[in-house]
Amino acid sequence: MSHAQPSAMPFTSLQSLPHGYRALVIGSTGAIGSAFLAHLQSDPRCALAVGLGRHTHPAVDLDDESTIAAAARQLKAQGPWHCIIHAAGVLHGPHGQPEKRLGQMNYAQMEATFRTNTFGPALVLAHFAPLLPKQGRGLLAVLSAKVGSIGDNRLGGWYSYRASKAALNMLLKTASIEVARTHPLAVLAALHPGTVNSALSAPFHGAEIGRPAEEAAADLLRVLDGLSAEATGGFYAYSGEQLPW
Repeated sequence: MSHAQPSAMPFTSLQSLPHGYRALVIGSTGAIGSAFLAHLQSDPRCALAVGLGRHTHPAVDLDDESTIAAAARQLKAQGPWHCIIHAAGVLHGPHGQPEKRLGQMNYAQMEATFRTNTFGPALVLAHFAPLLPKQGRGLLAVLSAKVGSIGDNRLGGWYSYRASKAALNMLLKTASIEVARTHPLAVLAALHPGTVNSALSAPFHGAEIGRPAEEAAADLLRVLDGLSAEATGGFYAYSGEQLPW
C-alpha cells in the first residue's frame, strides 16, 4: 500500500480493514479525538466505534493505570479491535505555558507533561495493543507532533512538550517490534496532525489559525489506511510523509 495523501474530500471509510471492523478512540472528548470518533461512527464498514475518556463507561484516566487496565479487560470480550487510536495529549496546563528557555523548566511542569503525553500513552499501548487481531490487519495510532522530531528541531523551546513527544515516539517504535511478533499484520504508528483548531493550540495560534479537527482526523485516517505492515513503528505526518526521528 502507498502512503495516503491529504485531501479536501471527506473521509468515507477504512478500506484496508475487514467489513464490520471495530474501533476505539481514547481521548474522545478532545477536538481531534471527537472528530476521529465521528468519522469512524459514520463509516458504513465499521460495526462499532467506542470513545473512551475520564467520564465514559468504561472510564480511562491517564493518571490512573487501574482504569486503563480495567477498560482493556472489559472491552476484550467485544474484540478483537481492529483500529485503536490514542488521541489524548497536553501542551499547556495549570503548571504553565511551554518553556521557551532553560530557566523556565520546573519539575512539576515536566512531570505533568510526561504523565499525559508519554506515560499514559505507554500504558495504553501495554494494555490495549493485545486487543488487536492476532490474525489479520489491525491499526494502532498515537498522536505525536512534528516538534517531537529531534532531527527536525531547528527552533528550540517547548522543552517538556518536545521531549515528551520524542519519548512517546520511542515507546511506539519499541512496542511495534514486540507487537509484530504476535500480531504480524498490525500497524503501529505515531501521527502528526498538523496545527488543529482546538483548546490545545488556541493560546499560541489563535482559535482559527489551524485546520478544522474534522479535516485533520480524516487525513490521518487516510494515512493509517494506506500504511502496509512493513511501515509499522513509523512516524508520519497527515500528508503521508514519513518524519525523521
